[in-house]
Amino acid sequence: MSQATLGADRHPGDDHGKGDGPQTGPLVTITVNNVPYEIHRGRQTVTAIKTVGKVPLADDLEQVVDNKLVLLPDNSEVTIKGGEVFVSHPKDSGSSCH
Repeated sequence: MSQATLGADRHPGDDHGKGDGPQTGPLVTITVNNVPYEIHRGRQTVTAIKTVGKVPLADDLEQVVDNKLVLLPDNSEVTIKGGEVFVSHPKDSGSSCH
């Protein structure tokens, strides 16, 4: 939990430019399961985001885009600019209901 609070101390002016576009600096803040984490900005693999956000690699990761959840395939990448929101959940087995 102390890692989550580190980000607020490192960016004292973070609120000021929030609406102006991406965060500046090499590290930006993302939210995974309602907890803020710092990650290097730029292209990140889904596995790297799961690792930073303490998400089990076996779980699915979804990104909130325009108030909708978008499933991120494990082998994909996401361009991180800062402020992205992710949620995880166990993978669906799906076929057991048929």
